[in-house]
Amino acid sequence: METILQKSIAKPIAPAASPRADASSIPTTSGRMQRYGQLLLLVLAAGAIYPILYLRQVYQTTMLDVFHIDNAQLGYLYSVLGIIFFLSYLPSGWLADRVAPRLLICFSLIGTGALGLWYSTAPSFHVLLVIFCCWGLTTGLTFWASVLKRVRMIAGANEQGRFFGLLDGGRGLVEALLATVALALFAAATGSGRGEAAGLRHVIFLYSFTCIGIGALMSFFKDAAPVQVADAQGDADAAKAQASGALWRDLSTLARIPQLWLVAAVVFCGYQIFWATYSFSAYLQQGEMHMTVVAAGMVTTLKLWMRPLGGIGGGYLGDRLSNLRVLIWAMFLAVAGLIGLIVLPSLRNMALLGAVVLFIGLMTYAIRGLYWTLLDYCAIPMRITGLAIGLVSLIGYSSDIFLPLLNGYITEHYAGMLGYQFYFAYVAAIGAIGGIAALVLKRMSHSQPA
Repeated sequence: METILQKSIAKPIAPAASPRADASSIPTTSGRMQRYGQLLLLVLAAGAIYPILYLRQVYQTTMLDVFHIDNAQLGYLYSVLGIIFFLSYLPSGWLADRVAPRLLICFSLIGTGALGLWYSTAPSFHVLLVIFCCWGLTTGLTFWASVLKRVRMIAGANEQGRFFGLLDGGRGLVEALLATVALALFAAATGSGRGEAAGLRHVIFLYSFTCIGIGALMSFFKDAAPVQVADAQGDADAAKAQASGALWRDLSTLARIPQLWLVAAVVFCGYQIFWATYSFSAYLQQGEMHMTVVAAGMVTTLKLWMRPLGGIGGGYLGDRLSNLRVLIWAMFLAVAGLIGLIVLPSLRNMALLGAVVLFIGLMTYAIRGLYWTLLDYCAIPMRITGLAIGLVSLIGYSSDIFLPLLNGYITEHYAGMLGYQFYFAYVAAIGAIGGIAALVLKRMSHSQPA
């Protein structure tokens, strides 16, 4: 891949650069529909598999009551999930380079849905730990890198922004649709007097059976032919690497790419901004705002509808302007929004506060839709793209381990609004650091020849 994303398709001038599409790999009209059809399946899979893991962003207070746990224990559950993710990212990339993505994705969806049915029984805290560990494997080890690598392969040389934007924005649309239906089920159950426990069970059933259904559906479809393919030298290197098991040599190759470390820093900081959105529902129920579960859920569900706008819009805008430039603006604007959440409650303007929540969601999803396009600045051979994704994920998503513990500690020791204000201040500072890392990457890309 070239160091700088080119807007026109060109043959690479150095064998070390990951091959962009040459004349033989330019997307054709006949193959485009097939590629977009496969992208749709990947969007459905990614949109269905993760919401059940992160019900806390809408139903955190209900989860605490139904599962009989406190904020600290909830933090432990997500920290364990983060540890499994952390341990899975590199093996996930290695696996994605060797096993058909469709098989991995089908297994992941069905396994996640089956675990969700167990989750619906409201088991003890120790059983919840087991479920979250298994979820870490079905959504991390066998799912994550295979989806990202497949999207990068089926996207043309000038389509990276829109394909990754469609992936994140499209999965956001799926999540928003499911969240809207789930909230309606929850409200109907609580409104009929069956209680929040029954409502949460219906929500879990919805997500579990959706995962199982999409997994079964995907098993009937074959993978489309990739657009991004390795050149002859890459094929030879891939065969040699697989024959000798040269994992450490490939890792050494990636470690010598300075831009890759900056991408990892951007993902690390941008992902923490996204993590902050999980606390919006609980935040809106604090202090003088004191929204009900359903009211706060409506605001956070509306926030989910920002994902299609942010992800898809950011991707298309990035392809027209610059993926990196749009991401930099989105990161700093998200930081400004988090600062707004800290100071705005004193104004007691609920409409303005809700608008800020939606704005942060829009910027956050634009960031998520764009930060994987930064791989185009790193000259990564296609044959080890999965490994590169695993390495960046290992660093970028390591906050899954400590951020839930930090969130649980702060909100337990600083009760009410103050705890969330401290937490958002920390995330805003980290987001600013991520924006600076993106600026450094932009400077490096300008200082090097195309």
